[in-house]
Amino acid sequence: MRGPLVRSITQSAMVDKLGALFDVPVHRTAVGFKFLGPVMMETDAVAAGEESGGYAFRGHLPERDGILSGLYFLDLMARRHKDAADLVAELFDKVGPHYYDRVDIEMSPQERTRMESRLEGLRPKSIAGMKVTAIDRTDGLRFRLDDGAWALIRLSGTEPLMRIYTEVPREELVAKVLSEVRELTGV
Repeated sequence: MRGPLVRSITQSAMVDKLGALFDVPVHRTAVGFKFLGPVMMETDAVAAGEESGGYAFRGHLPERDGILSGLYFLDLMARRHKDAADLVAELFDKVGPHYYDRVDIEMSPQERTRMESRLEGLRPKSIAGMKVTAIDRTDGLRFRLDDGAWALIRLSGTEPLMRIYTEVPREELVAKVLSEVRELTGV
């Protein structure tokens, strides 16, 4: 199958690089299949996914399906005669290394209200020594950084949580970015 891909803003930037490599469009949405599913149907996308591990595939429901995802992955391993580590190494060979993590911070309704106001004014010039090259407010506050790195501060729509995410090209940057972004929030 070949065609567009759909990803939430929390999904890996590797999807964008794969889209460019295979010359297929990649559509970005807010978090949740209530956003991913409609774009998937409108664009006849091959797949849609979000960072939480939810994936949907053309020809099936436009909703996450962990069983089908697992079966596709096992099928790929069997057809390619490779284990999961080999497939990840192959992916990194194509798009470069990417390291990701997320911190979840519980918040009361009052803390959430204060944080919503605080996020409006955050405009750092750099994070962990990487220049902030763009800010995206599609769903939270996402900082695009040098070298394809990014960080995101997002208030959960379903839980009393603030989530801080990052994806960077070097493993040693993960904890540093998460720590500096958390400091920006004041929590």
